[in-house]
Amino acid sequence: MTWLITGGAGYIGAHVARAMAGAGERVVVLDDLSTGVPGRLPADVPLVPGTLSDGALLERTFAEHAVTGVVHLAARKQVAESVAQPTRYYRENVGGLATLLDAVAAAGIGRFLFSSSAAVYGNPDVDLITEDTPCAPVNPYGETKLAGEWLVRAAGQAHGIATTCLRYFNVAGAAAPELADTGVFNIVPMVFDRLTRDEAPRIFGDDYPTPDGTCVRDYIHVADLAEAHLAAARRLSAPDASGDLTVNIGRGEGVSVRELVTLIGEVTGDRRPAVVEGRRPGDAPRAVASAALAARELGWTARRGVREMVESAWRGWRLHHGGEPAAPTQTR
Repeated sequence: MTWLITGGAGYIGAHVARAMAGAGERVVVLDDLSTGVPGRLPADVPLVPGTLSDGALLERTFAEHAVTGVVHLAARKQVAESVAQPTRYYRENVGGLATLLDAVAAAGIGRFLFSSSAAVYGNPDVDLITEDTPCAPVNPYGETKLAGEWLVRAAGQAHGIATTCLRYFNVAGAAAPELADTGVFNIVPMVFDRLTRDEAPRIFGDDYPTPDGTCVRDYIHVADLAEAHLAAARRLSAPDASGDLTVNIGRGEGVSVRELVTLIGEVTGDRRPAVVEGRRPGDAPRAVASAALAARELGWTARRGVREMVESAWRGWRLHHGGEPAAPTQTR
């Protein structure tokens, strides 16, 4: 197998590329570099700059690198941005996927792994979210991920492509400081950003029906997520791989926002109390995965805890914001 990873120079994509290449898989990356960083990739992983809308580039890349499977991560993924720019999200996330799948089918590629999201579920009132929990996304980002799953499955059925969709829960941490998330869109870097600017962390709502009144979420270390992709790719690599599989990728354990902010204070040494503000529209009281199907179908379970996520993310934050240097690695 040779795997094309779209968006492979991004935060999650680079972790996936390194995990797969490190395990001996042949990997090539396609990335438009709007948020991707070439230096995140190992030197022996080819990088093809370009967009999913360029069908001719996809055709050339498939042929030149003898691609036999695709791991599709490239997408826009900010909820607030999707609300403000819904047509852009549908055009890039769904339209780009359609172009990619057309090229995959034309090239006779028979394996496709799709990066989906727990956002497809919306705000279900359940203790654990299983893959059978009804999908009811509450924002355009989640809608595009659900539409993407439908499109992947339909194309798989039409063209005999074995497909897998991975529904990620809340991703955090870094396998190495230089691979850390440089955006300030998720809760861990958002708290780091507040502390770095000498401001107290913020908690949005403390009156939810949860043990401490704050929202409960399932956090997954990005290195565990990368290993889940490797496991899914290897399952798809089997000679008899066929049909479709959809699985949650999470730890199956809930952590409240207040617990997470307290832990961040312990790791950073900045224990100032959080400021409680009003609820944000659309936040569910609880969103925790059932990870049983991933364990059964992929032979994968998360190995890293929340403290390791926070500690590794903090090392990366310090590197990218003038702190400790990264250990030397071989990069392009």
